[in-house]
Amino acid sequence: MKKIIITLDGYSSCGKSTLAKQLAAELDYVYIDSGAMYRAITLYFIQNRIDWNNPEEVAQALSNIQLEFIYNPLSGSSEMNLNGENVEHMIREMLVAEKVSEVAAVGAVREFAVAQQQEMGRQKGIVMDGRDIGTTVFPHAELKIFMTADTAIRVERRFKELYAKNKNITIHEIRENLELRDYIDTNREISPLRKAEDAIILDNSQLTPEDQLKLVLQWVDDAVMVKS
Repeated sequence: MKKIIITLDGYSSCGKSTLAKQLAAELDYVYIDSGAMYRAITLYFIQNRIDWNNPEEVAQALSNIQLEFIYNPLSGSSEMNLNGENVEHMIREMLVAEKVSEVAAVGAVREFAVAQQQEMGRQKGIVMDGRDIGTTVFPHAELKIFMTADTAIRVERRFKELYAKNKNITIHEIRENLELRDYIDTNREISPLRKAEDAIILDNSQLTPEDQLKLVLQWVDDAVMVKS
């Protein structure tokens, strides 16, 4: 079966990475978490007190950043490594979540990440999720999906995820963070979050993960048939 590029764009906490991982496993494709790349860059900026509003500081910092996905047999997935260090858990913390949309809106940061993402997709057979994958990174991808869900459901999902790690987190903080990220992602000047004209909308507010995967695998079959 011919391999294609599958892009998953959409709002925070719509389950993009979960679906992308499932698809990659089912299809024997490579999963690339573009969000993890921006989160790792954000983590580096925070740790090294980089002012991301200062172009010179940003350029210098990016020249010192090496990103790599390394497969972890214990977790069964590829995990983000920043300059040789596994930072998979650190990049999921609230401190990073609060700043990642700001960092990702910086032009030089996006150029840096997009160039790496496009290189990763040269051989096809990949699933990549993010905010501008179907519009900017792979505008000619064979299957583009734009994921969305009711805001209340997204808040609930995110709260359950973070509460397991931090019992002090509140649902109010989660809602504020999601609303702020949505605003920044959709209003930034460079590569804002938007649905590609040829993307299929997937509203998973009422879908089980099993039903969602079954539906999307049918879309994959259809896309491969067209390519063939």
